[in-house]
Amino acid sequence: MTYQSEIAKAGTLIGGQGNWDGIAPESVARMRLQNRFNTGLDIARYTAKIMRQDMAAYDADPANYTQSLGCWHGFIGQQKMISIKKHFGTTKGRYLYLSGWMVAALRSEFGPLPDQSMHEKTSVPALVEELYTFLRQADARELGMMFRDLDAARDAGDEVKAQKIGHDIDQYETHIVPIVADIDAGFGNAEATYLLARKFIEAGACCIQIENQVSDEKQCGHQDGKVTVPHEDFLAKIRAIRYAFLELGVDDGVIVARTDSLGAGLTKQIAYVREPGDIADQYNSFLDCEAVDPATLGHGDVLISRDGKLMRPRRLPSNLYQFRAGTGEDRCVLDCITALQNGADLLWIETEKPHIGQIGGMVSRIREVIPNAKLVYNNSPSFNWTLNFRQQVFDAWEAEGRDLSAYDRARLMSVDYDGTELGQEADERIRTFQRDAAREAGIFHHLITLPTYHTAALSTDNLAREYFGDAGMLGYVKGVQRQEIRQGIACVKHQNMAGSDMGDDHKEYFAGEAALKAGGAHNTMNQFAA
Repeated sequence: MTYQSEIAKAGTLIGGQGNWDGIAPESVARMRLQNRFNTGLDIARYTAKIMRQDMAAYDADPANYTQSLGCWHGFIGQQKMISIKKHFGTTKGRYLYLSGWMVAALRSEFGPLPDQSMHEKTSVPALVEELYTFLRQADARELGMMFRDLDAARDAGDEVKAQKIGHDIDQYETHIVPIVADIDAGFGNAEATYLLARKFIEAGACCIQIENQVSDEKQCGHQDGKVTVPHEDFLAKIRAIRYAFLELGVDDGVIVARTDSLGAGLTKQIAYVREPGDIADQYNSFLDCEAVDPATLGHGDVLISRDGKLMRPRRLPSNLYQFRAGTGEDRCVLDCITALQNGADLLWIETEKPHIGQIGGMVSRIREVIPNAKLVYNNSPSFNWTLNFRQQVFDAWEAEGRDLSAYDRARLMSVDYDGTELGQEADERIRTFQRDAAREAGIFHHLITLPTYHTAALSTDNLAREYFGDAGMLGYVKGVQRQEIRQGIACVKHQNMAGSDMGDDHKEYFAGEAALKAGGAHNTMNQFAA
């Protein structure tokens, strides 16, 4: 689809009507190019192919890992992708992440909520749709400015410049990128998961992340009290999502199977065993049980048999069953293998710290069965990255026998250590964490779940301190607007970002010289042209 071919196609269509006076083929072509995706399903099919290509590229070379940042509003996602294109010239390998945590905390009609699947489940696909609405608008805005530059070059008689702009229009790279979308634990049974997955996909999601916690007991992965479900229950939900993708014609749809077993010590159900050694039997083998004498059974006791012995699983007053301590890693590995064997494409292992050795150890075990297993990993703000990596360096140096008398392990967060050799080594390990973990721990996609939750709070705090303090208006001008201008932040021209210029273009298409446009000489946005 080139600019000139679209003009020709529109001209043929209009010429065949006879009563469409005033409809300009070039204007039609511009509007079509500014809206290349007519439906969410178009977006899902397009972005699914991107993800599959990126996964293949990573398999060939782990240096080809991908990244994303979480966002809670369409404008945040839009500005993120505009910034990426500005700084790096391409969106390749960069996605968006949609966090259920941020939807719960920021987008629920109930007000701020914890990450426990209490928010309206349709608010998540609604945010997928909102994100793509803003990304499509970013395309329309940027192409609109290119069309204006094209008109200016033509008016100036500069054919060489006009041809270059036409070439750039034909080679235009969209802001539309894959979104890894969080469906929590599926918000109910497998049928509920299927119905919600359809909404995700219809809104444009090509990648759905689902976790193996119990829906009505779901907890944030970095909090206590997590309860997992038997493998077969989780696999039913993975299949439900796959069916939704296939039904809607998104054959390349990507499923991320997340396991919270590393930190989850409880289950709500004893799995139903059909034969020794099956998936259910393997799940039950991790239960914390004690051998019992039938003569000493208590009223209401629940029993299972294991290797010919009668066993009593440890049951809590909450009616939940407890796993044996120290089995979390083994359960994670089994979760991951069974998920990949039953329709999942990528894994997510929720860990309690960012430690390449720990993650890589589990991935190595998984790859003994599934050689191309790869992870999506949460570079979580719930980790104290500074403290974790300073502790890792301290412990490594201690094991090497180095002199650590200048450091107090209990005070490693202190600013006093920022400029030290240990502090600098820890920062370097943080800087290269994604690259190193992609190579050594099988991580295909690195994401930060909640970055813009924190950046919004931090920037607002800084502005409030300055504006309401002695700096007054200078607090805004120096800390915000002057930086926007000097760093080339697009939304410094906020009228343009909100669509004012596109509206003017449309007014001219529709009404010609009679159009009342907003972008005249008296528009104060002209002050930002210099």
